[in-house]
Amino acid sequence: MYALFDIGGTKTRVAVSDDLQGFGEPIKFDTPQAYGDGLAAVADAITKLAGGKHLDACAGGIRGPLLPDHSGIAGDDILIDWVGKSLARDLEKLTNAPVQIENDAALAGLGEAHFGAGKGYRIVAYHTVSTGVGGARIVDGKIDAASSGFEPGHQTIDIDKTVCPTCESGELEDLISGTALEKRTGKKPKETSQNDPVWDELAHYLAHGLKNTIAYWSPDVIVLGGSMILGDPRIKLEDVERHLTDLLAGLVSPPSADRRVGPPIKDALLADVGGLYGAMALLKG
Repeated sequence: MYALFDIGGTKTRVAVSDDLQGFGEPIKFDTPQAYGDGLAAVADAITKLAGGKHLDACAGGIRGPLLPDHSGIAGDDILIDWVGKSLARDLEKLTNAPVQIENDAALAGLGEAHFGAGKGYRIVAYHTVSTGVGGARIVDGKIDAASSGFEPGHQTIDIDKTVCPTCESGELEDLISGTALEKRTGKKPKETSQNDPVWDELAHYLAHGLKNTIAYWSPDVIVLGGSMILGDPRIKLEDVERHLTDLLAGLVSPPSADRRVGPPIKDALLADVGGLYGAMALLKG
């Protein structure tokens, strides 16, 4: 039996798999801010789901950049008490099973590449837009090699903050995330009407970020996930594509037969359990 987990800034999900082909109903709970409480909650959920069966291995994702040895996170502005802690080692002690850890967005991308919208494509660029902005490049079914992980949300879009003077920074994450939208408007994304022009504005900013993704990562497909993309209201895919078509003029080859410019852009298919599917793919190797 294998344990799978996904530790986000807001929610944590834990599941188990017998054969790494699928998993049972996950246990979901609010992510504790205190590391000790979070560690205990994950371990307790694994124990409950395993039902006394032997665990062969555990794998999961956590938000934030990872420590060099991938044992935990090196920094974060939400899970502050988790920073620098060896989650892998501590969870191994509690479960008596080896533990692999990856960035949560990278695992969600891996899940989409194996089981979701990116299945069948060699190079998958995955971006998630929710509380923050994350992502990863998946090549031949594996998270691409990187010296310090992938942080597409920290690319600078608005260099001198003339586009959005009220935004916290000129980084993509501070332009299009749910957190950024609430800071700018005083309203949560779900309280913002789909007819509000701000959604098209966010689509325009995201298109600029995806232009960079296409230029640097040269993907076969782009998969977009997260509550700001899949929720209601949301940043609409057609609006992103409309802005991106203009931005890609001269950068990529002529339009395809369906008049699309650049790689196809797809909504993620695995909803909020993409990270658990990614953990399965990671354990399968």
